[in-house]
Amino acid sequence: MVIIINKKFARLVIAFILITLIITIGFVTLRRGNTEVFSNYNYTTVKPIDRGSEDSKYIAFTCNVDWGNEVLPDILETLDKEKIKITFFITGRWAKQFPDLMQQIVDAGHEIGSHGYQHLDYGSLALDKNEEQIQKADEILSKYTMEKISLFAPPSGSYNENTLIASNKLGYKTILWTIDTIDWRAGSTKDVIIDRVLKKDKFNGAIVLMHPMPETAKALPKLIEAMREKGLEVGRVSDVLAE
Repeated sequence: MVIIINKKFARLVIAFILITLIITIGFVTLRRGNTEVFSNYNYTTVKPIDRGSEDSKYIAFTCNVDWGNEVLPDILETLDKEKIKITFFITGRWAKQFPDLMQQIVDAGHEIGSHGYQHLDYGSLALDKNEEQIQKADEILSKYTMEKISLFAPPSGSYNENTLIASNKLGYKTILWTIDTIDWRAGSTKDVIIDRVLKKDKFNGAIVLMHPMPETAKALPKLIEAMREKGLEVGRVSDVLAE
């Protein structure tokens, strides 16, 4: 028996098969990447925060901690002398390895944020791995703060949709920065760090990113002085977000 198939009908059948295949492969890929689409929440509205209100009287200083044990005491001493509280974003593994220094930061009254458990490239991680890193850090850090931590700064500012979904799901705001001191880069002397910050033109509500580097500790008093001369108070991320 010879079956004659209309060419137009045949093209429609082939197109239907291809579309079905693409949808199936796409679904499997999403599942493997552990990125699920939730019908009751629009995750495109979840964005990282890189500054607070431009009407704020504060500028937030942040210090990301996964190293720098020898420098932290100097930074804490300067902050204590100037009666300033800032935000420390700390990895869970660091807090676990250096509990005494971690406790010292907490006892000084500084705001604690999460930097994840390990200093990884969160922008390349699947949803379950992002959740795992944030949750693991939360379990360690919250033992020191005795309260829910609500701020999360992904290492190196690297994130993807999975990072934002995981952070939001676990009750965090994802925080980036307005001004980067780039103090980890070779050649970042005290004067270079100060210049990188002060050459900016908008400071109200800004978030300044630092690390516990020797030259950063040297630059800190001058940066505090410069902000006060601009009529600003140096504070925490929560201070610039409050308004």
